[in-house]
Amino acid sequence: MDTMTGVVGPAMTAALPPHVQLLLLTDGKRISRVLHVVAELGIADELADGPLAVPELAERTGTHADSLGRVLRVAAAFGVFAEEPDGRYALTGIGEALRSDVPGSQRDMVLYNGDEMLWRSYGRLMHTVRTGEPAFEAAYGHGFFEHLEKNPESGALFDRAMTGMSRTTARMLLDGFDFGRFRRIADIGGGRGWFLAEILKAHPGVSGTLVDRPSVVEEATALFGDAGVADRVEIVPGDFFGELPPGRDAYVLKAVLHDWDDTKAVAILRRVREALDGSADGRLLICEFLVGPANQWDRGKLLDLDMLIRFGGRERGEDQWRELLATAGFELVNEPTAGRWAVLECRPVR
Repeated sequence: MDTMTGVVGPAMTAALPPHVQLLLLTDGKRISRVLHVVAELGIADELADGPLAVPELAERTGTHADSLGRVLRVAAAFGVFAEEPDGRYALTGIGEALRSDVPGSQRDMVLYNGDEMLWRSYGRLMHTVRTGEPAFEAAYGHGFFEHLEKNPESGALFDRAMTGMSRTTARMLLDGFDFGRFRRIADIGGGRGWFLAEILKAHPGVSGTLVDRPSVVEEATALFGDAGVADRVEIVPGDFFGELPPGRDAYVLKAVLHDWDDTKAVAILRRVREALDGSADGRLLICEFLVGPANQWDRGKLLDLDMLIRFGGRERGEDQWRELLATAGFELVNEPTAGRWAVLECRPVR
């Protein structure tokens, strides 16, 4: 599914006149709100057993029938649902992904992308463009992670959306890179340990170390137990700005560095460099979205704005990664594919 993100975008409208293409690009906020509403109402779940008429859907969801029907008409125009000749609405392949009970469900991500904490931040994008400061802080008066702590519902939504994304990206990363080459792997900033557990399940000969804040890793023990890998995991409460456990064969940073500007990213990388000191074959494995070439669509260029407005972080292209790595004493040794999630294999420069 994520492999398609490199081809879905403005290029699909190329046959339209230029002025129509321009106006269509401005409709994104409208379409996003429609998707958010149908996701929040659980319309896809209601249609799981077959097509339903608008009055029935309105009764089930506690909504105004005429208004709901007009929203569904827009969703059908973009292929999310199909309006049948008798006026009933049915699921399409796209709509199936909005169900909450299917593998690969995107409902939580749609809810997050349409949530106030994202669109309100984008409403202050000009503040970031003029000042370089995160728009989120201008909109809310405090930082993004502080907001998640103050608003448990927002925090829970963010966690669900990121978990869903992690499931999708983890499969891509595991299929495209041989983590089994390394006997001892440390996942730095690995959250509750979901990605590390997937690595260990795929490679029975590998042992792992999970490093993250105490409040986060306290939930990891149960997760590793459920995954059947608890006997191969060491949990180390810590901070990737602090001292890291030394002596591992590979250190994973998955979706960590894009949260930070170059100065702080280098500080994290140097901590890993210290942990690898003396290891001739040790590796740093950076799992991030690798931004593609200029003038080509890829989702990483939008994700880069998310990082910018939330906390001043960034997605990076290969040249930016090479420069950042060199500053921290690493060099890139593989050739990751741009325009998608990738594993950047890095070795310390001796």
